[in-house]
Amino acid sequence: MTERILVTGGAGFIGRAVCRELLERGHRVRVLDSLIEQVHGKDARTAPLPDEVEFVHADVRDGDAVASALEGSDSVIHLAAEVGVGQSMYEVERYTSTNDVGTAVLFERLIDHPVRRVVTASSMSIYGEGLYRNADGAMVEDAARSTLRDGQANWEPLDAQGRSLSPMATPEWKRPNLSSIYALNKYVQEQITHIMGAPYGIESVCLRLFNVYGPGQALSNPYTGVLAIFASRLLNGQPPMIFEDGEQRRDFVHVRDVARGFADALFHPDAAGGTFNIGSGHDRSIASVARDLAQAMGREGLEAEIVGKARTGDIRHCFCDTTLARETLGFEAREGFTERLTELAQWVAEQSAEDRVGEARSELERRGLVA
Repeated sequence: MTERILVTGGAGFIGRAVCRELLERGHRVRVLDSLIEQVHGKDARTAPLPDEVEFVHADVRDGDAVASALEGSDSVIHLAAEVGVGQSMYEVERYTSTNDVGTAVLFERLIDHPVRRVVTASSMSIYGEGLYRNADGAMVEDAARSTLRDGQANWEPLDAQGRSLSPMATPEWKRPNLSSIYALNKYVQEQITHIMGAPYGIESVCLRLFNVYGPGQALSNPYTGVLAIFASRLLNGQPPMIFEDGEQRRDFVHVRDVARGFADALFHPDAAGGTFNIGSGHDRSIASVARDLAQAMGREGLEAEIVGKARTGDIRHCFCDTTLARETLGFEAREGFTERLTELAQWVAEQSAEDRVGEARSELERRGLVA
């Protein structure tokens, strides 16, 4: 079955990979993207997309443009969003407007221009802290850390008796614990997608993405993925900057795997109405990832700067339980981390990047969002 698919935010890092995957599967692709400066640079006028893609330069909050883009579309992949936990804590109106109002505009226009299915990009950030097990073997869904202080010895969540908790892979059934405006935005996007889909005969799917990496990420955006931020620092001869002690654990999934996940979710008959984690199923410490990237880029001498502070909205451990996506969609990540890190390093070596990490940190500190 060949379809015309509208990809909102399709000119971004993940969006371009999704477009390539859809084209390879024989579909026609239309992209709606506003080409925001923070991601695409000051002079962006056209999108770096394959020639086969029809491009609409417009904001997802522009109802008329969205309605026009929906004309003749058979399905939608909704990626358009402001991204970044830290920045969301002071650019509250901007994030909420783009993410939540933009999603509302899309679904309001879908009432008059219905499609077969919408797949919306969500985020692992809605979990807050991941799933843990306590010393008695019981699952803990609401782990939380005490008030954070500069240079504290233990950054880990503890149970009510002050005992250590063991992090576990986080499944979709874990209750949300919204610790940032960005997390709240993504949860709202999920709810709008599922609430608005059923009454209008539109199948709805949401994908909770874990830490996506790969060539093409915006290296000059200090609120993008952590690997791109580290790469920008290393490229400019600066050490990666790591908050807390670097032992926080995450799941890194390659952008090509993520693109396959969206394409699979768009057509798999059992996906309708579901919400699925998309990750690699492997967890790594932030400090080890910084070391691995420095080695891949030939910058082993640039050891990471351990800040010993935490940012408001940050969580300690969250990594992906991939069971539901594997059993329902047949989805498993294929890209090996070591091989793809080498690929990323080779791509970064051909780029230039403005290192704005220090600027972003100073902004967070000025607003009292680092402790």
